Amino acid sequence: MARKKRLSKSMRRRLQRGFAVLSLLLLLVAIVVVAVLDRRVTAQFEGRRWTLPARVYAQPIELYAGQQLSSRRFAEELERLGYLAVASPDRPGTYRRRGDRVSVFVREFRFADERQDARALRLGFSGDAITSLEDAQGREVAVMRLDPLLIGSIFPIHGEDRIVVAPDQVPPLLPAALKAVEDRKFDSHHGVNPLAILRALFVNVRAGQIEQGGSTLTQQLVKSYFLDSRRTLRRKAEEAVMAVILESRFEKADIMNAYINEIYLGQDGRRAVHGFGLASQFYFGKPLTELSLPEIALMVAIVRGPSYYDPRRQPERALERRNLVLRVLAEQGVVSAADADRAAKKPLGVAEPGRKGGSFYPAFLDLVRRQLREDYEESALTEAGLTVFSTLDPLLQEKAETALAGELDRLDASGRKEAKELEGVVIVTTPQTGEIVGLVGGRRATFDGFNRALDAKRPIGSLAKPLVYLAALETGRYTPATILADEPVDLKLPNGDRWKPANFDKQVRGPVPMVRALTQSLNLATVNLGLEVGLDHVARTFEQLGLDEAPPEFASMLLGATNLSPLEVTQMYNTLANGGFRSPLRAVRAVIDEAGKPLKAPELEVAEVSSPEAIYTLDRMLIEVMERGTGRAAKRQLPSDLVVAGKTGTSNDYRDSWFSGFSGSHLVVAWVGHDDNSPTGLTGTTGGLAVWSRLMGSIATSSFEPLLPESLEHRWIDYFSGLETSPYCNGSAVSLPFDVGTLLEPAPDCPPGAVESPATTGFP
Repeated sequence: MARKKRLSKSMRRRLQRGFAVLSLLLLLVAIVVVAVLDRRVTAQFEGRRWTLPARVYAQPIELYAGQQLSSRRFAEELERLGYLAVASPDRPGTYRRRGDRVSVFVREFRFADERQDARALRLGFSGDAITSLEDAQGREVAVMRLDPLLIGSIFPIHGEDRIVVAPDQVPPLLPAALKAVEDRKFDSHHGVNPLAILRALFVNVRAGQIEQGGSTLTQQLVKSYFLDSRRTLRRKAEEAVMAVILESRFEKADIMNAYINEIYLGQDGRRAVHGFGLASQFYFGKPLTELSLPEIALMVAIVRGPSYYDPRRQPERALERRNLVLRVLAEQGVVSAADADRAAKKPLGVAEPGRKGGSFYPAFLDLVRRQLREDYEESALTEAGLTVFSTLDPLLQEKAETALAGELDRLDASGRKEAKELEGVVIVTTPQTGEIVGLVGGRRATFDGFNRALDAKRPIGSLAKPLVYLAALETGRYTPATILADEPVDLKLPNGDRWKPANFDKQVRGPVPMVRALTQSLNLATVNLGLEVGLDHVARTFEQLGLDEAPPEFASMLLGATNLSPLEVTQMYNTLANGGFRSPLRAVRAVIDEAGKPLKAPELEVAEVSSPEAIYTLDRMLIEVMERGTGRAAKRQLPSDLVVAGKTGTSNDYRDSWFSGFSGSHLVVAWVGHDDNSPTGLTGTTGGLAVWSRLMGSIATSSFEPLLPESLEHRWIDYFSGLETSPYCNGSAVSLPFDVGTLLEPAPDCPPGAVESPATTGFP
């Protein structure tokens, strides 16, 4: 039998020394690693600054006696803001409606100009208007603003988004529930709980699947805040060491607050929802402080697996997990058994996706992002916690979406093959300020995709004609009564082809006054006028009204062959609606930093780009477009006394249907077409005008009543001949502006000054 050789003493000493050296080296490495991790944890956590995307808000709804708002519509808006209907509104975010009386406890909010405190209000309504506004003591309140609707965030490319909440903004039930469900030894352990790890290992092995986790809240925070998602022994070791370091350096309260702001709780498209502050808005559409017991229990349930327990995609699974959380809370004495039982009977109560907590208005938000990038670095927009107050009017925006979708649905149901599955755009501005108060980028308004309003470049058709007539009026050689030649045009193009435009109905009308040529959108008369005025002058008019650069000087430009986006069209027509004063369209009113300090706001730039006389005359002719021309179909849906101006536009082969029109307080541009540029079978009247009419007829707006320049006076002319006449004996008389003292040829059968008699017909 072989005998084992015994190690010599010298060999044993060498091995012992080697082991000691190795142990010392390992200890030194461990010390260095711990020191490095300690420095990293301390530096990052001590001055922790989360990536805070800019948050974008809509205009706040102002409450005051006389505001056009019904009690039903007001209650709907409160629901959209996440206000809870209760029997007695005694805390912020609650309300009660009883017929035409609404009591509401308005939330605190920091606006750009002031911080508004939470306040109880009582409102009285009559029909579609607020009749009284009082505080809880019955004292009259002049005006109060609702907290504005959060319409989205400008988050970084990695998609991480959150709303950071301070400890006093966290309901005490939340940390208590987290400790009861996720980490019962949180208050006593030092970052790692070995017993919890062993218990979880035993439960999972017995079940054959992962049913319980052994990580403490501190470890979960470390994994989310400091480490990546790889699952390796090295990562687990780092996680444990960093958790111990974190616990040794910082208070439990700081760690809990960091966890509440950091943990991942869901996915909203490209946006990762981090922290309970944002998750509260994402799932319930209201602030964290207003969550109820069943809502907090659901959020704690989601922590274990945001995808697995997604309450929108897996409602039964989420409900089961939520009720398990409620039972645990009762067992641990966090809540009473009776409260837990009542909460378990409640539905999940999750808000619909897209309208609460998500990207509500992606097309408008895209415009906000582009305009902000002109003044701010990308890092400031995605990391510095800016608050952006936009120009969006949520009430008007909803009506714009409804008008577009409703009209496109009607066209789908019409049975016309070409008119099916159409897309559209609606843009609404307030001309005097240039503010964009509504913007719809497609029939699916909440779809975050191609932004037709900003990026779809399409021929504008007859929307170009008013610019031709404005260029003519600016020369001083033309008036609404000037006779134009509606006669055939035959131009030789540079490539040798012939350009022979025709009127829409293929008819030729011969001599026509300017007002009739524009009102009836006559192609031949417009081309002949544009050629007389000069293509260069017309092209400059496009630019002076708001285009970044003049279009190419081709004759087809006169009939709208120029490709423009709906936003570019809106910019030009906003100048027409604003009396010739160009103001760059804007979607941002103000910006404040994380501390509430106002930052650079977009300046209101106004430039007079055309003579008041030329603009006034053109606008009066655009009113006639609505009275007796291509826009007259809109009158059926508008109040009988509402004065509006506008113009239809149809591109070749009926591929694009446009309408741009304005009242005294709103400009609306509507486009309807196919994304693939195929024919729609629609004119500007049957497509764009139909959308425009439906929207304009649904909003409170004022008549367009521009001031008459002192150098002009109104005269009556015959619509068909351009001769001066009297409204008392001529049913086709129109009142239009002319330079004071202009000589006009009188109509022989009904000259100016003729008086009304029983035999004459009245002016329609």
